[in-house]
Amino acid sequence: MEEKGMAKPKTALADVLEKSMIAADALERKDLIFTYKGTVYPTTLCTPEIFKAMDSFEARRDDVILAGFPKSGTNWFGQILSDLIALAVKNNKNEIHHHSDMPEEFPYLEIGDPEKYERMKKLPPRRLIRTHMAPQNLPESIFKNKAKILLLLRNPKDLAKSYYHFCLVFSPFPSYESWDGFFEDFMAGKVPWGSYFNYLSEWNKYIGSENVMPISFEEVKENTYLGVKKIVEFFEFSLNEEEIHTVVQRSSFQSMKKNSKDTHGAFGDLLFRKGGVSDWRNLFEEKHNLEMDKMYKDHLAATTLGTRLKYEVYCKA
Repeated sequence: MEEKGMAKPKTALADVLEKSMIAADALERKDLIFTYKGTVYPTTLCTPEIFKAMDSFEARRDDVILAGFPKSGTNWFGQILSDLIALAVKNNKNEIHHHSDMPEEFPYLEIGDPEKYERMKKLPPRRLIRTHMAPQNLPESIFKNKAKILLLLRNPKDLAKSYYHFCLVFSPFPSYESWDGFFEDFMAGKVPWGSYFNYLSEWNKYIGSENVMPISFEEVKENTYLGVKKIVEFFEFSLNEEEIHTVVQRSSFQSMKKNSKDTHGAFGDLLFRKGGVSDWRNLFEEKHNLEMDKMYKDHLAATTLGTRLKYEVYCKA
């Protein structure tokens, strides 16, 4: 039974993913990706036309932006934010819009058709907008209009392993015959959405903004209640303790995996595989550890976001 005020299961996500998988099945591996302004993207999910049209997107100050590299937890945190927004809207007596009455839109800003930005103008507050994009590629209005951004972090070794397994089953992404082959492309930024290390380096430039709050996959895994409470305070959602606890309970990995058929259709099993911490140890060999440790040291160790990753805790061989 659906809890009162909670976000209802959506189908746009499953619809777009299904169409992209069907289209991907007809393409050669080399044609599954294209490069736009130096970054690799999946052909059946993104297009140059979408990126050009995205410039017209006008962010609102009360938009809820969820930014995270693929496999950093955007589906998990998206569920948390959807529930928080639904409850906050229910509690707002001045809220005249009803989210349930509005046609849904695919939740990722850079995925869909070029006309989506025009349709998004009609969406009621507060719009939840997810993105895998680096900040320099996002519409300027997000920063100019001071929309708040929740920035997801995940230790790069777990992220790489999760990304590898996802590529093996998700046909819009190029698959790999071996972990070594994937690791080489991942480290070179040749996977969809590019280099995770460059991604974090670019976001680090925005870390001093009061409108950007980094939060890590690992810290919310360790204490989901505290993590959700931080998110509530950052976005200034009007929720009581009981409502926060309800969202926490619904956002457990077990609960989301169980409900994934409703929320993500046949793709639930693909999107919710393990959701664990330190699972990378089952795949990384010494050569992989040495290469990634050096990459971290050279690009992230001296940065604020690099420190927030707690690399020594979660990525020590």
